Amino acid sequence: MKTILVTGGAGFIGSHVVERLLTEENRVVCMDNFDSFYEPAVKRANIKWAMNQSNFRLVEGDIRDEQTLARLFREERIEAVFHAAARAGVRPSIQDPVLYHDVNVHGTTRLLEAARSTPVKNFVFASSSSVYGVANHVPFSEEDPADFPISPYAATKRAGELLCYTYHHLYGIPVTCLRFFTVYGPRQRPEMAIHKFTRLVDEGLPVPVFGDGSSRRDYTYISDAVEGVLRALAHPQLYEILNIGESQTTELRDLVIKIEKALNKKAQIQDMPLQAGDVPLTFADVSKAKRLLGYQPRTSIEEGLKKFVEWYRENKNLKKENP
Repeated sequence: MKTILVTGGAGFIGSHVVERLLTEENRVVCMDNFDSFYEPAVKRANIKWAMNQSNFRLVEGDIRDEQTLARLFREERIEAVFHAAARAGVRPSIQDPVLYHDVNVHGTTRLLEAARSTPVKNFVFASSSSVYGVANHVPFSEEDPADFPISPYAATKRAGELLCYTYHHLYGIPVTCLRFFTVYGPRQRPEMAIHKFTRLVDEGLPVPVFGDGSSRRDYTYISDAVEGVLRALAHPQLYEILNIGESQTTELRDLVIKIEKALNKKAQIQDMPLQAGDVPLTFADVSKAKRLLGYQPRTSIEEGLKKFVEWYRENKNLKKENP
Protein backbone atom coordinates (compact mmCIF):
# COMPACT_ATOMS: atom_id res chain seq x y z
CA MET A 1 0.00 0.00 0.00
CA LYS A 2 1.49 3.34 -1.12
CA THR A 3 1.19 6.41 1.15
CA ILE A 4 0.30 9.52 -0.87
CA LEU A 5 -0.06 13.08 0.41
CA VAL A 6 -2.71 15.25 -1.25
CA THR A 7 -2.42 18.91 -0.31
CA GLY A 8 -5.63 20.87 -0.74
CA GLY A 9 -7.29 17.47 -0.55
CA ALA A 10 -10.64 18.82 0.63
CA GLY A 11 -10.93 21.12 -2.37
CA PHE A 12 -12.49 20.52 -5.76
CA ILE A 13 -9.84 18.58 -7.67
CA GLY A 14 -8.10 17.35 -4.54
CA SER A 15 -11.13 15.64 -3.03
CA HIS A 16 -11.84 13.74 -6.25
CA VAL A 17 -8.22 12.60 -6.39
CA VAL A 18 -8.43 11.50 -2.74
CA GLU A 19 -11.47 9.32 -3.48
CA ARG A 20 -9.88 7.68 -6.52
CA LEU A 21 -6.69 6.94 -4.61
CA LEU A 22 -8.65 5.42 -1.72
CA THR A 23 -10.67 3.18 -4.02
CA GLU A 24 -7.39 1.92 -5.46
CA GLU A 25 -6.29 0.88 -1.96
CA ASN A 26 -3.67 3.53 -1.28
CA ARG A 27 -3.17 5.16 2.08
CA VAL A 28 -4.08 8.81 1.61
CA VAL A 29 -3.05 11.71 3.82
CA CYS A 30 -5.12 14.81 3.08
CA MET A 31 -3.74 18.18 4.17
CA ASP A 32 -6.05 21.18 4.03
CA ASN A 33 -6.33 24.41 6.03
CA PHE A 34 -10.06 24.96 5.26
CA ASP A 35 -9.52 28.65 4.60
CA SER A 36 -12.43 31.03 4.08
CA PHE A 37 -11.97 31.65 0.33
CA TYR A 38 -15.27 29.81 0.12
CA GLU A 39 -17.46 28.13 2.73
CA PRO A 40 -15.34 25.60 4.71
CA ALA A 41 -18.45 23.46 5.27
CA VAL A 42 -18.52 22.79 1.52
CA LYS A 43 -14.97 21.43 1.65
CA ARG A 44 -15.78 19.26 4.67
CA ALA A 45 -18.71 17.82 2.72
CA ASN A 46 -16.30 17.04 -0.12
CA ILE A 47 -14.37 14.58 2.06
CA LYS A 48 -17.28 13.19 4.08
CA TRP A 49 -16.99 9.79 2.40
CA ALA A 50 -13.21 9.70 2.81
CA MET A 51 -13.43 10.43 6.53
CA ASN A 52 -15.03 7.02 7.06
CA GLN A 53 -12.24 5.11 5.33
CA SER A 54 -9.61 3.36 7.46
CA ASN A 55 -6.78 4.21 5.05
CA PHE A 56 -7.46 7.98 5.18
CA ARG A 57 -5.99 10.62 7.46
CA LEU A 58 -6.98 14.29 7.55
CA VAL A 59 -4.37 16.80 8.69
CA GLU A 60 -5.74 20.30 9.22
CA GLY A 61 -2.77 22.51 8.58
CA ASP A 62 -1.08 25.07 6.35
CA ILE A 63 1.58 24.23 3.77
CA ARG A 64 3.54 27.26 5.02
CA ASP A 65 3.94 25.64 8.45
CA GLU A 66 7.42 24.11 8.48
CA GLN A 67 6.99 22.18 11.73
CA THR A 68 3.66 20.61 10.72
CA LEU A 69 5.13 19.48 7.40
CA ALA A 70 8.27 18.04 8.99
CA ARG A 71 6.22 16.09 11.52
CA LEU A 72 3.81 14.84 8.87
CA PHE A 73 6.52 13.56 6.53
CA ARG A 74 8.34 11.95 9.44
CA GLU A 75 5.24 10.19 10.79
CA GLU A 76 3.75 9.04 7.51
CA ARG A 77 6.79 8.26 5.37
CA ILE A 78 5.17 9.90 2.37
CA GLU A 79 6.07 8.20 -0.92
CA ALA A 80 4.30 10.50 -3.38
CA VAL A 81 2.72 13.95 -3.33
CA PHE A 82 -0.08 15.56 -5.31
CA HIS A 83 0.29 19.24 -4.49
CA ALA A 84 -3.04 20.93 -5.20
CA ALA A 85 -3.11 23.38 -2.27
CA ALA A 86 -3.08 26.98 -3.49
CA ARG A 87 -4.78 30.31 -3.25
CA ALA A 88 -6.91 30.08 -6.39
CA GLY A 89 -8.47 32.53 -8.83
CA VAL A 90 -7.14 35.03 -11.37
CA ARG A 91 -9.25 38.06 -10.45
CA PRO A 92 -8.85 37.82 -6.65
CA SER A 93 -5.08 37.56 -7.09
CA ILE A 94 -5.03 41.05 -8.59
CA GLN A 95 -6.63 42.37 -5.40
CA ASP A 96 -4.20 40.62 -3.03
CA PRO A 97 -1.00 39.60 -4.85
CA VAL A 98 1.06 39.42 -1.65
CA LEU A 99 -1.20 36.74 -0.17
CA TYR A 100 -1.09 34.74 -3.41
CA HIS A 101 2.70 34.86 -3.45
CA ASP A 102 2.91 33.84 0.20
CA VAL A 103 0.62 30.81 -0.13
CA ASN A 104 1.51 29.63 -3.62
CA VAL A 105 5.25 30.34 -3.77
CA HIS A 106 6.34 30.27 -0.13
CA GLY A 107 4.02 27.32 0.59
CA THR A 108 5.28 25.32 -2.39
CA THR A 109 8.88 25.93 -1.32
CA ARG A 110 8.11 24.68 2.19
CA LEU A 111 6.50 21.55 0.77
CA LEU A 112 9.42 20.85 -1.56
CA GLU A 113 11.82 21.26 1.36
CA ALA A 114 9.86 18.66 3.33
CA ALA A 115 9.67 16.35 0.31
CA ARG A 116 13.41 16.36 -0.31
CA SER A 117 14.15 15.30 3.26
CA THR A 118 12.10 12.06 2.99
CA PRO A 119 12.91 11.62 0.03
CA VAL A 120 9.67 11.49 -1.94
CA LYS A 121 9.62 9.19 -4.99
CA ASN A 122 7.16 11.28 -7.05
CA PHE A 123 5.95 14.88 -6.81
CA VAL A 124 2.99 15.99 -8.94
CA PHE A 125 2.33 19.74 -8.98
CA ALA A 126 -1.04 21.24 -9.93
CA SER A 127 -0.22 24.10 -12.29
CA SER A 128 -2.53 26.07 -14.56
CA SER A 129 -3.11 26.95 -18.20
CA SER A 130 -3.05 30.58 -17.05
CA VAL A 131 0.77 30.47 -17.20
CA TYR A 132 0.56 30.74 -21.01
CA GLY A 133 -0.85 34.27 -20.79
CA VAL A 134 -2.06 35.65 -24.12
CA ALA A 135 -0.66 32.91 -26.37
CA ASN A 136 0.45 33.66 -29.92
CA HIS A 137 -0.84 30.43 -31.46
CA VAL A 138 -3.07 27.48 -30.69
CA PRO A 139 -3.34 24.86 -29.45
CA PHE A 140 -1.10 25.64 -26.46
CA SER A 141 1.99 23.43 -26.37
CA GLU A 142 4.26 22.80 -23.40
CA GLU A 143 7.10 23.92 -25.68
CA ASP A 144 5.57 27.41 -25.97
CA PRO A 145 7.12 30.15 -23.80
CA ALA A 146 5.36 30.83 -20.50
CA ASP A 147 7.28 33.97 -19.63
CA PHE A 148 4.48 36.53 -19.73
CA PRO A 149 1.74 35.67 -17.19
CA ILE A 150 -0.87 38.43 -16.95
CA SER A 151 -2.10 37.87 -13.37
CA PRO A 152 -0.37 37.33 -10.02
CA TYR A 153 -2.07 33.92 -9.79
CA ALA A 154 -0.57 32.84 -13.12
CA ALA A 155 2.85 34.17 -12.07
CA THR A 156 2.76 32.14 -8.85
CA LYS A 157 1.91 28.98 -10.76
CA ARG A 158 4.80 29.53 -13.16
CA ALA A 159 7.05 30.20 -10.16
CA GLY A 160 5.89 26.87 -8.69
CA GLU A 161 6.91 25.05 -11.87
CA LEU A 162 10.35 26.65 -11.76
CA LEU A 163 10.80 25.80 -8.09
CA CYS A 164 9.86 22.20 -8.87
CA TYR A 165 12.55 22.09 -11.55
CA THR A 166 15.14 23.52 -9.15
CA TYR A 167 14.39 20.84 -6.55
CA HIS A 168 14.48 18.15 -9.22
CA HIS A 169 17.86 19.42 -10.43
CA LEU A 170 19.38 19.75 -6.96
CA TYR A 171 17.91 16.73 -5.20
CA GLY A 172 16.68 14.39 -7.93
CA ILE A 173 12.99 14.57 -6.99
CA PRO A 174 10.89 13.16 -9.87
CA VAL A 175 8.43 15.93 -10.78
CA THR A 176 5.44 16.26 -13.10
CA CYS A 177 3.76 19.66 -13.42
CA LEU A 178 0.20 19.37 -14.74
CA ARG A 179 -1.21 22.47 -16.43
CA PHE A 180 -4.95 22.12 -15.91
CA PHE A 181 -7.34 23.78 -18.36
CA THR A 182 -10.52 25.11 -16.63
CA VAL A 183 -11.60 22.02 -14.73
CA TYR A 184 -15.33 21.75 -13.94
CA GLY A 185 -17.79 19.21 -12.61
CA PRO A 186 -19.29 18.15 -9.26
CA ARG A 187 -17.77 20.08 -6.31
CA GLN A 188 -16.46 22.86 -8.53
CA ARG A 189 -15.71 25.98 -6.51
CA PRO A 190 -18.82 28.18 -6.30
CA GLU A 191 -17.19 31.29 -7.79
CA MET A 192 -16.03 29.55 -10.97
CA ALA A 193 -17.93 30.33 -14.16
CA ILE A 194 -19.86 27.12 -14.81
CA HIS A 195 -20.97 26.76 -11.19
CA LYS A 196 -21.76 30.46 -10.84
CA PHE A 197 -23.65 30.68 -14.15
CA THR A 198 -25.65 27.56 -13.34
CA ARG A 199 -26.71 28.96 -9.98
CA LEU A 200 -27.63 32.37 -11.42
CA VAL A 201 -29.67 30.90 -14.29
CA ASP A 202 -31.39 28.51 -11.89
CA GLU A 203 -32.30 31.35 -9.52
CA GLY A 204 -33.38 33.74 -12.28
CA LEU A 205 -30.59 36.22 -11.53
CA PRO A 206 -28.49 38.19 -14.06
CA VAL A 207 -25.53 36.32 -15.55
CA PRO A 208 -22.50 38.62 -15.97
CA VAL A 209 -20.85 38.13 -19.36
CA PHE A 210 -17.53 39.93 -19.58
CA GLY A 211 -16.57 41.44 -22.91
CA ASP A 212 -18.48 40.51 -26.07
CA GLY A 213 -18.85 36.84 -25.10
CA SER A 214 -16.41 35.64 -27.74
CA SER A 215 -13.72 34.39 -25.35
CA ARG A 216 -13.15 30.65 -25.55
CA ARG A 217 -12.05 28.11 -22.96
CA ASP A 218 -10.91 24.52 -23.03
CA TYR A 219 -13.21 23.10 -20.33
CA THR A 220 -11.93 19.89 -18.72
CA TYR A 221 -14.36 17.57 -16.95
CA ILE A 222 -13.23 16.51 -13.49
CA SER A 223 -13.00 12.77 -14.22
CA ASP A 224 -10.60 13.48 -17.09
CA ALA A 225 -8.48 15.77 -14.90
CA VAL A 226 -8.36 13.14 -12.15
CA GLU A 227 -7.33 10.49 -14.66
CA GLY A 228 -4.41 12.73 -15.60
CA VAL A 229 -3.36 13.03 -11.96
CA LEU A 230 -3.62 9.29 -11.29
CA ARG A 231 -1.57 8.51 -14.38
CA ALA A 232 1.07 11.06 -13.38
CA LEU A 233 1.29 9.49 -9.91
CA ALA A 234 1.59 6.02 -11.43
CA HIS A 235 4.24 7.02 -13.98
CA PRO A 236 6.95 9.19 -12.38
CA GLN A 237 8.89 11.42 -14.78
CA LEU A 238 12.30 12.97 -14.27
CA TYR A 239 10.87 16.46 -14.82
CA GLU A 240 7.99 17.14 -17.18
CA ILE A 241 5.31 19.75 -17.79
CA LEU A 242 2.09 18.32 -19.24
CA ASN A 243 -1.16 19.90 -20.41
CA ILE A 244 -4.34 18.34 -19.01
CA GLY A 245 -7.37 19.47 -21.02
CA GLU A 246 -10.08 18.26 -23.40
CA SER A 247 -8.39 19.80 -26.47
CA GLN A 248 -11.64 21.43 -27.60
CA THR A 249 -12.93 24.94 -26.96
CA THR A 250 -16.30 26.50 -26.13
CA GLU A 251 -17.23 30.14 -26.65
CA LEU A 252 -18.57 31.97 -23.59
CA ARG A 253 -21.88 32.82 -25.28
CA ASP A 254 -22.30 29.20 -26.31
CA LEU A 255 -21.48 28.02 -22.78
CA VAL A 256 -24.40 30.05 -21.41
CA ILE A 257 -26.71 28.55 -24.07
CA LYS A 258 -25.59 25.04 -23.14
CA ILE A 259 -26.25 25.74 -19.45
CA GLU A 260 -29.70 27.08 -20.33
CA LYS A 261 -30.41 23.84 -22.18
CA ALA A 262 -29.15 21.65 -19.33
CA LEU A 263 -31.31 23.54 -16.81
CA ASN A 264 -34.25 24.10 -19.19
CA LYS A 265 -34.27 27.75 -18.07
CA LYS A 266 -33.50 31.04 -19.79
CA ALA A 267 -30.56 33.23 -18.75
CA GLN A 268 -30.75 36.95 -18.09
CA ILE A 269 -27.53 38.28 -19.61
CA GLN A 270 -25.75 41.21 -17.96
CA ASP A 271 -23.10 42.69 -20.27
CA MET A 272 -19.92 43.60 -18.41
CA PRO A 273 -16.56 45.12 -19.43
CA LEU A 274 -13.53 42.90 -19.92
CA GLN A 275 -11.72 42.04 -16.70
CA ALA A 276 -8.02 42.54 -16.05
CA GLY A 277 -6.11 39.26 -16.04
CA ASP A 278 -8.56 37.37 -18.26
CA VAL A 279 -7.17 35.74 -21.39
CA PRO A 280 -9.18 35.54 -24.64
CA LEU A 281 -8.51 31.86 -25.31
CA THR A 282 -7.24 28.62 -23.81
CA PHE A 283 -6.77 25.50 -25.93
CA ALA A 284 -4.69 22.49 -24.84
CA ASP A 285 -2.42 20.39 -27.01
CA VAL A 286 -2.53 17.14 -25.01
CA SER A 287 -0.37 15.04 -27.34
CA LYS A 288 2.53 14.98 -24.86
CA ALA A 289 0.31 13.74 -22.01
CA LYS A 290 -1.09 11.09 -24.33
CA ARG A 291 2.40 9.95 -25.27
CA LEU A 292 3.93 9.91 -21.79
CA LEU A 293 0.93 8.99 -19.63
CA GLY A 294 -1.60 7.43 -21.98
CA TYR A 295 -3.92 10.30 -21.08
CA GLN A 296 -7.14 10.37 -23.09
CA PRO A 297 -9.89 12.94 -22.39
CA ARG A 298 -13.35 11.46 -22.91
CA THR A 299 -16.05 13.90 -21.75
CA SER A 300 -17.68 16.42 -24.09
CA ILE A 301 -18.84 19.75 -22.70
CA GLU A 302 -22.48 18.75 -23.28
CA GLU A 303 -22.11 15.51 -21.34
CA GLY A 304 -20.11 17.18 -18.60
CA LEU A 305 -22.63 19.99 -18.13
CA LYS A 306 -25.46 17.47 -17.88
CA LYS A 307 -23.62 15.63 -15.10
CA PHE A 308 -22.75 18.88 -13.35
CA VAL A 309 -26.35 20.14 -13.40
CA GLU A 310 -27.57 16.83 -11.96
CA TRP A 311 -25.11 17.18 -9.10
CA TYR A 312 -25.94 20.87 -8.63
CA ARG A 313 -29.64 20.16 -8.22
CA GLU A 314 -28.93 17.52 -5.59
CA ASN A 315 -26.48 19.67 -3.64
CA LYS A 316 -27.29 23.33 -4.25
CA ASN A 317 -28.38 24.01 -0.67
CA LEU A 318 -24.79 23.38 0.43
CA LYS A 319 -23.26 25.80 -2.07
CA LYS A 320 -22.51 29.31 -0.91
CA GLU A 321 -20.53 31.72 -2.97
CA ASN A 322 -17.68 33.55 -1.31
CA PRO A 323 -18.97 37.00 -0.27
